Amino acid sequence: MIVVPTADTLRGAGDTPARYARQVLFREMGEEGQRKLLASRVTLVGCGALGTVLAETLVRAGVGFVRICDRDYIERNNLQRQVLFDENDIAENLPKAEAAARKLRSINSDVTIEAVVTDVNHENITRLCEGADLLLDGTDNFETRFLINDLAVKTSRPWVYGAVIGATGLCMPVIPHETPCLRCVFEEAPPPEMNPTCDTAGVLGPAVNVVAGLQAMEAMKILSGRLDAVTRQLMSIDVWTSRITNLNVQSSYDNGNCPCCKRQSYEYLSGRAGTSATTLCGRNAVQINQPPGARVDFAAVAEKLATVATGDVKRNAFMVRCTIGEHDITVFADGRAIIKGTPDPDTARSLYAKYIGA
Repeated sequence: MIVVPTADTLRGAGDTPARYARQVLFREMGEEGQRKLLASRVTLVGCGALGTVLAETLVRAGVGFVRICDRDYIERNNLQRQVLFDENDIAENLPKAEAAARKLRSINSDVTIEAVVTDVNHENITRLCEGADLLLDGTDNFETRFLINDLAVKTSRPWVYGAVIGATGLCMPVIPHETPCLRCVFEEAPPPEMNPTCDTAGVLGPAVNVVAGLQAMEAMKILSGRLDAVTRQLMSIDVWTSRITNLNVQSSYDNGNCPCCKRQSYEYLSGRAGTSATTLCGRNAVQINQPPGARVDFAAVAEKLATVATGDVKRNAFMVRCTIGEHDITVFADGRAIIKGTPDPDTARSLYAKYIGA
């Protein structure tokens, strides 16, 4: 005879809070898995569309400690898909990490939530991920994902990649030295003009929810100790056509020569790869620098910017220029850009990622 635990028996046991009773009833999770979730620690990088769904799902599931790192503030167009925010947060001018933390603490007071308002980069990511059992991708650009990937592989910590644009998305858990890492599958980031962003190509809320749900599920498997159940494939979804495809990419690790997990060259973590930002003295502007050898397709960049620019996009053989809101953006042939209208490097990097890509 199988005895099914109830909320009352769980409450009486004392070890597992009754709020997780339905989760514990799922045999593959059980009380042991739930205890592991409660004892686990996660660092979430990025708290936009994917990040808000991820954070809420894992906090409701009882992950014991969640550190939320995000550099951005809330805009009205975020509310269509970023589920932890509302109009009051915009009125209070709250950064995303802090607004999310406030909501999450009211959802589950047993979970420790730490909000860190910062741009995650090679100088601070080691500290921000200190003590974390798992790293989660709620970002919107390849550069930060490659940075997370470097740290995860170097420190042998699992992480879960996720990306969504339009109605399509990708999800892939990474268990270092067992499964392909992100650079096994994507050795180099696509050039900015070939990397669409939510701000230039749009995004549908249901696609966000599906991808973040897949990420959260893989995270719960890992944190509860069920590595045998982890999906060791690249999952591709299209919610518009209801297509779900699992791609076997294991050979990219087994037979590849990945610069990260095979050659142990952590270019993004060391700061040798990726962008840098320099405030231009007296100009209320920031220059975003790309790694040596980078090039951009001006025609593709101009087409991309035309969908969001205020007025005309100007282009010649040397640069593309436009105005978006209060900011003037100039992109040069080597991918370098000058963002005028802010002296803050974090704001400039965010604008570059939103409208040009990274």
